[in-house]
Amino acid sequence: MTLEQTVARQYAHGSLERDIFDALAAAGKNLNHLVPADLSPVDEFHIGGRQATVDFATELGFKPGMLLLDIGAGLGGASRHFAYEHNCRVTGIDITEDYVRLAKTLARRVGLESEVAYLHGSALDLPFEPASFDGAYMLHAGMNIREKSRLFQQIRRVLKPGALFGIYDVMREAGGAQLSFPLPWAATPGASFVETPATYRRLLEDAGFILRNERNRRAFAIDFFQQLRARAAQAGGLPRLGLHLLMGESAPQKIANMIDNLERNLIAPVEMISAAV
Repeated sequence: MTLEQTVARQYAHGSLERDIFDALAAAGKNLNHLVPADLSPVDEFHIGGRQATVDFATELGFKPGMLLLDIGAGLGGASRHFAYEHNCRVTGIDITEDYVRLAKTLARRVGLESEVAYLHGSALDLPFEPASFDGAYMLHAGMNIREKSRLFQQIRRVLKPGALFGIYDVMREAGGAQLSFPLPWAATPGASFVETPATYRRLLEDAGFILRNERNRRAFAIDFFQQLRARAAQAGGLPRLGLHLLMGESAPQKIANMIDNLERNLIAPVEMISAAV
């Protein structure tokens, strides 16, 4: 089994569509009249959820009408945000077939099927012509990709000169100590490729990008998880609709390990925005 197959299998979830729609119905949502915000508790699989996407989008400043590429699109939450709130057209690619199929279903449910498209494929072999996109981004995708040099080269190839490429990944802050597993992106260290911001900077430059802005969001992440724990304690458990649906039965342990790694200063989510030379 290849690394990409291993990663795809980790994210596979046979009953996810049913679980999401059951939770939406239980929350009183009309399944025939959904809007993107209804899905935000579950379709933004990265630290900070929808708020992180909103903040990231503000930093990127993509303009209406732009054609964007979403690397590791997952269930498509970020792509639908850029389409609905910023009037962009977005193509997402992901290696998990279940996610791609469900992303298409969710796009139809919120009436955005003409603004977003999703492909099952590898970010290391992008099936697009050179200079096809006005911008690109990825949210919490790089931690599962060992060949980041090839990844960034592929993204640079399909971007127009001057186009922005935004990254919001979990990155390594301190050396030495081992991370606690399982984590939301990897059950074991064998599928986790967390690198330092310095490594990202070097590989981006080698691929033909110039770094425009970098922002460490560790404090934001700790606050996010503290609020998550507080709400769960007050409610007597996790909500019916949330990111834990994507993490399966090990969700509480994965969340606890994320908090542990953050509080030990081992990792932090970091935004990087670069421009294609």
